[in-house]
Amino acid sequence: MLTAISRRGLAGAIGIALLATGAYAHHGWSWAEADQIELKGTIREISMAPPHPTLEVETTGDGMWHVELGNPRQTERSGFVDGTAKVGDAVIVLGNRSLDPNEKRMKAVRITVAGKVYDIYPERIRAGG
Repeated sequence: MLTAISRRGLAGAIGIALLATGAYAHHGWSWAEADQIELKGTIREISMAPPHPTLEVETTGDGMWHVELGNPRQTERSGFVDGTAKVGDAVIVLGNRSLDPNEKRMKAVRITVAGKVYDIYPERIRAGG
């Protein structure tokens, strides 16, 4: 059985390991630009697995993008659930891209598939979005 001291030590070690590997860094919004962009493309891969459902979206002019949705419950609340979209579907993603201009990654606030809009983070959608 772990004592309170050893549990704290274990939790601290896990936290340090997550920070060191970058596994913790993708949570939140600090890695993304404040301005939002719109990305249009074709879904090439869908994962609904924690910690964040993701889409791999291929664009005509800019190649493949990694799109993070909300946590599974947040994404589900938007109406975007397993089976809502499939590989090959056209998608429009509104979101915040990575601060690293060489990284084709974004955090979605809204996705549109087959004319249906899914507001993942409605409170973050900018006016006109």
